[in-house]
Amino acid sequence: MEYTALLEQQIIGRLRVDNPWWTEGAIQSFYREMHPRMYMDIFYPLVTDLSINRSIVLMGPRRVGKTVMIYHTIQRLIDDGVPAQNIIYISVETPIYNNIYLEQLYNLCKQTLAKQPNDKSQYYVFFDEIQYLKDWEVHLKSLVDTYRNTRFVVSGSAAAELKKRSNESGAGRFTDFILPPLTFYEYIHLKNYQNLLIPQKMLWYGVMVDLYNTIDINLLNQLFIDYINYGGYPEVVFSNKIQENPGQFIRHDIIDKVLLRDLPSLYGIQDVQELNSVFTMIAYHSGDQFSYEKMSKESGVRKDTLRKYIEYLEAAFLIKVIHRTNDTAKRYQREMSFKIYLTNPSLRCALFQPITETDSEIGNMVETAIYAQWIPRLGVNLAYANWRMNKKQQGEVDIVGMDIARQEPFWSVEIKWTDRYVEHPEELTSLLYFMNQTGLTQSLVTSKTLTQRHEMNIGVLQFIPVSCYAYIVGKNTIGINRQMYGL
Repeated sequence: MEYTALLEQQIIGRLRVDNPWWTEGAIQSFYREMHPRMYMDIFYPLVTDLSINRSIVLMGPRRVGKTVMIYHTIQRLIDDGVPAQNIIYISVETPIYNNIYLEQLYNLCKQTLAKQPNDKSQYYVFFDEIQYLKDWEVHLKSLVDTYRNTRFVVSGSAAAELKKRSNESGAGRFTDFILPPLTFYEYIHLKNYQNLLIPQKMLWYGVMVDLYNTIDINLLNQLFIDYINYGGYPEVVFSNKIQENPGQFIRHDIIDKVLLRDLPSLYGIQDVQELNSVFTMIAYHSGDQFSYEKMSKESGVRKDTLRKYIEYLEAAFLIKVIHRTNDTAKRYQREMSFKIYLTNPSLRCALFQPITETDSEIGNMVETAIYAQWIPRLGVNLAYANWRMNKKQQGEVDIVGMDIARQEPFWSVEIKWTDRYVEHPEELTSLLYFMNQTGLTQSLVTSKTLTQRHEMNIGVLQFIPVSCYAYIVGKNTIGINRQMYGL
C-alpha cells in the first residue's frame, strides 16, 4: 500500500513535468520555435471537430514529426481558448507508466488537477507512443465510449502495428491520420525558398490548372537533389551536423528500430538480418522492376518469405509496391513483376551515400522522389505501364493514374532528368504508343530545366522541370488530402 502511494506520487510528478502548460500556459519554447508541418492544417480540424465521437490515431514512419505536431496542436488549442488544464499529454513509453491502463492515467491527471471525476468539461488527451501499451486499442475504444466529452488522440511510430490494430478493433471509433515524410513542397517552405516558384496556369484537358515555374532552375534543382539526399525528415533538414553523417541518424533512429524491433515484435520475425538484407537490396534498387523469382535467386530467400517481408515493410511505410498495367491500361492476370519505391528517397542516402545530379542512380532516385509526393495522397490509384513491344524491346510509362472501376487511365507521366526529349519528343516512343493505345490526348513529361508544350499528331506533350513538378504534386497532395478528410 505504501509502495502504491509512493508510485502514484512519482507518476503525478512526472505528469506535471510533461504538461508544463498546466502552470505556464504554453508548451516549451523548444517546440514553439519549430516550424509546424503543413499537415497541421489538416490534422488540427480533425482534432477539434467534436461532432463525431472518435479518437484520432496519428501514425507514420519514425522521425517525421508526430510528437512535434502534437505539441503544436496543444499550443493552438490554448491559443484558441481551451483551458490549459483541460489538455493532457502522456508519453506511454515513459518507464514509470509501465503496466498502467490509459483510464488510470487519465484519472490520475484529473486528480492532479483537482478535477472532479464526473466533470463534464471538454478535455483533449494525447497519448504518445501508444504501441508500448499492450492491447492499447481495446483500452482506447473503451475510453472513447465512456468519456464522450473527451477527445482522445494517440500516436505511435510503430506504424505497421498501429495500422493493423486500428483496422481490426477501431472500426467506427478511430480515425486514422498518416503523417508522411516531408514532401518537396514542405521542404521548400521550411527552407524559405518558396519565392523561387512562380505560379502559372496550364490548359489541361480543357481546364485551366495551377502550374509552377521558377526564377532559378539551377538553384531549385540543387534543392531537389538535397531533398533526395536529406529532405524527408525535419530534423535532418535543419541540422548540418546530421547531414554530415545522415546514415548514423537515419539508420539507428529509423531503420534499425523498425527492422530490428517493431516488425519482429509485431510479426514474429526470427531472422532479422535476413529482413535487413532484403530491405537493403530494395533500397539500393528503388524504382526498379522486381519479381519474386529474381529476388529469391539473388537473395536466397524463399518467395513466400519475400512476400511477407514486402508486406511488412509496406505496412511500416518504408516502401510502396506499384503494380503493373499493360499498354492498354489493363491489369495483368498474373502479376509476375512490380516496382518498389522507397517512401522517402533519403533512406537510400543513409544506407549508402549521397547522390549527385550526374550519378548513374539519379534517374531512379528522381523517380522515387516523384513517387514520394504521390504515395501519401488519399484516393489515388497509381500504376506503371510495361509491355513487350517486340522480341528485343519493352515499352514503359513511369506513372499512370488509373480509374480502377473502368480500367482506364486518367493521365500519364514520364519522368526524365534530361532536356533531350524537349528537343526530340518523337523519341518518346513508349509514351506515344501508350497514348495511342489508350486514347489519352495529353501527357506530361518532366525535363531537367525546360518548360515547353508540344502539339503532336497523337496529342499534346507538356514538358516541365522535374523539380517544379515535384513541388506541384506535393502541394496538390496536401490540398487533396484536406478535401478527402472533408475539410
